[in-house]
Amino acid sequence: MSLIRFEHADLGYGGAAVVVRDVSFAVEQGDFLGLVGPNGAGKTTVLRALLGSLAPRRGLVSVDAAVRFGYVPQRELVDTSYPLRVLDAVLMGRYHSVGLLRRPSAADRTWALAALDHVGIRDLAHRHLGALSGGQKQRMLIARALVGEPNVLVLDEPTDGMDLASTAQILGLVRRLHEADRLTVVMVSHALNHIADYVRQVGLVDQGILRFGPVEKMLSAETLGGMYQIPVQVGEYAGHRIIVAGEPPKAGPGA
Repeated sequence: MSLIRFEHADLGYGGAAVVVRDVSFAVEQGDFLGLVGPNGAGKTTVLRALLGSLAPRRGLVSVDAAVRFGYVPQRELVDTSYPLRVLDAVLMGRYHSVGLLRRPSAADRTWALAALDHVGIRDLAHRHLGALSGGQKQRMLIARALVGEPNVLVLDEPTDGMDLASTAQILGLVRRLHEADRLTVVMVSHALNHIADYVRQVGLVDQGILRFGPVEKMLSAETLGGMYQIPVQVGEYAGHRIIVAGEPPKAGPGA
């Protein structure tokens, strides 16, 4: 079942030039989709069209009426200088049902605490946002998305700027939400190696074009090398897909 469908959509802003042209792909129920590309390539433009905040210049973007988005923005877009507690920030995810002018109910607080527990930071419920680490802030943002009871979780660069351990923990959490909670997931990233072992479908965005397909095909040396016009090596180590730009090193004398 297609939850979201792009059909020959040209995407852009106002009177400016088209950013991404002739976009066609579908997000199926149960998908784990990665949108990947360098900064400025158009990933955010595709994301905005997917979420419904940007209408296509041409073509069609359709979203099934049953879709409930849970959106996790980039961490740096969240102002943590405001003296807000983690629990209060997560409760903002209930505003669609509570309303902006009504106080959250006891049931809403229970939802928020359960979401914090689900992402592993219930003990931080009363801590101020400014005291959170990058990984803790990312978990808070995921909890805020979950209290809206989504069936499609959309994450924008969830591991950007994180160290290796935090990256693995956040990606492991997203995988658990996909598998155990049966959430359809769309994850935007500029880091191929961060998503290579997690997603099922990949949209590669570069130079105004989106190429889409299963991860085995899209994250191949042939596809990536043709897209970026550089040699790319794709291999496996300890069950993980590894992607490296450049030619393999030449063997030294006597090797």
